[in-house]
Amino acid sequence: MRQLTFLEPGRFEWQEVPAPRLRAATDAVVRPLTVARCDLDLYIALGMVPYPGPFAFGHETIAEVVEAGEAVPFAPGERVAVPFQLSCGRCGNCRRGWTNTCEAYPPSAAYGLKPTSKTEFGGALADRMYVPFADHMLLRLPDGVDPVAAASAPDNVADGWRAVGPFLEERPQATVLVVGGLAQSVGLYAAGCAVALGAARVLYLDDHPERRERAARLGAQAEPLALGEGRTPDTQFEIVVEAAGDAEALAFAIRSTAPNGVLTSVSIHLGETTPVPLTRAYAKGLTLRTGRVHSRAALPEVLACLHSGALHPEHVTHRVLPFSAAAEAMSDPGPKVVFTQDR
Repeated sequence: MRQLTFLEPGRFEWQEVPAPRLRAATDAVVRPLTVARCDLDLYIALGMVPYPGPFAFGHETIAEVVEAGEAVPFAPGERVAVPFQLSCGRCGNCRRGWTNTCEAYPPSAAYGLKPTSKTEFGGALADRMYVPFADHMLLRLPDGVDPVAAASAPDNVADGWRAVGPFLEERPQATVLVVGGLAQSVGLYAAGCAVALGAARVLYLDDHPERRERAARLGAQAEPLALGEGRTPDTQFEIVVEAAGDAEALAFAIRSTAPNGVLTSVSIHLGETTPVPLTRAYAKGLTLRTGRVHSRAALPEVLACLHSGALHPEHVTHRVLPFSAAAEAMSDPGPKVVFTQDR
């Protein structure tokens, strides 16, 4: 079968590799239908995140089942969301919902990201994917949900949702601020999820005009961040999302968080250290969260939100292309490219 392989920044190659086969009753083999480019994928392709090749690429996917072991409750042809992180559903961490640290796998085990775990699990930009523990891993795509719109649900949409969803459940109709930037689609999805979940106000700040326009389509109020022009916080928000990946923006986000509020940093700060105004955070008693999303644990709520019709991730997608264009389009600077199976 064919598989897209990352070689080095700016270089991808379609390669022929052995097709996966079932190994246990709990396994499945799926055929990716749509694959979204993760925000991190862009920065790997550009060399900003220096991951060494070669490795299979792509990890945000909606697929159809090709084969399923007898313990897997899916039939061939059913459409499923595939969490990008591998997890067993049986260990202590999985039972706690910590599916990004499953005890059955190396730390940071994921499709399409071999350097994070030093283990190759294959990628989604391929004719087939092998899914172990598929009885736990796979989730049915709800009827009526477009696989193109849902392609990013297994990672970036889930990442945006986890920054607002649990906290809006605790604080219905809270106010939400999203500081956009480096994690460009995650910040937009966070704004869209906050709107879909009934936040009283959702303000999206970003100096990039196209992303502001997309945030407005999602139902958020959108304005320039304008830190270079001296913008200072004029309102305190109960829930804040920092997606900028910039120390100045993180400090602004902390200053913008209301006392006893929650701030989630969804971006990867690429420097070795990042200054954080902890005295200000301490005085407010705010909760600061960072780290990778628990993809499998978050996905049921994400898919339910998509099925409700209130969340519109298609407003974030700027291009839809066939798989065959993936190698050339991976460095496209826009917020979200979705690739569709072309054979």
